[in-house]
Amino acid sequence: MSAPSSKPRVIKDFDKLDIEIQEQIKLEYPEGFEDHLIYFTNKEGKRVSALPFETEEKYYLVRMTVEEAQQIIEDDDDYDDDGNLKDEIKEEYEEKHADDEEDERTSFDIADDEDEDDDED
Repeated sequence: MSAPSSKPRVIKDFDKLDIEIQEQIKLEYPEGFEDHLIYFTNKEGKRVSALPFETEEKYYLVRMTVEEAQQIIEDDDDYDDDGNLKDEIKEEYEEKHADDEEDERTSFDIADDEDEDDDED
């Protein structure tokens, strides 16, 4: 596993994140958050949980408990009754954020993508 050592770490509550980041997190975790929580000891020595999420610029730890993770999904109309991101919402967010990803990849990530583009050779 590679540690996101060079990126700034951001620890925030889900509802305090920009809408765009929330949407990208939903795309990353279309079946809900609770099974993806990580646990660590914070600087006060308390054991806490958070949802990891990484962008090109930052490494996020989104503060939430299992109960909060379940509640966020339950209250969010983007998810169906089974806790899965609705197909039409997923497609909408994929289209909306595809340009963002492409912009980020071309400006930051060119070397990392060599494997994908070299299949024709």
